[in-house]
Amino acid sequence: MNAQAEGVVRLSQLPAGRQAIIRNHEESDFQLTLMEMGCIPGEPVSVQMIAPMGDPMAIQIAGYYLSIRKKDADKIWVELTI
Repeated sequence: MNAQAEGVVRLSQLPAGRQAIIRNHEESDFQLTLMEMGCIPGEPVSVQMIAPMGDPMAIQIAGYYLSIRKKDADKIWVELTI
């Protein structure tokens, strides 16, 4: 079954202004750091801005703004909200 068909995409694919809920992370060296910054499963997240060349992107999570590299956002799976 296709993940996108279920409304689950990578955070890096979420367009600016769209909201989602973090579902899980892929294994990476940066995973613990992301979780310490509030990127934990079940947490609502929204993309606020994307740099002109697509990297980095600014997200709003846990009541603050976080700038994240696209390669790191690529390892976070989110479920789209309505």
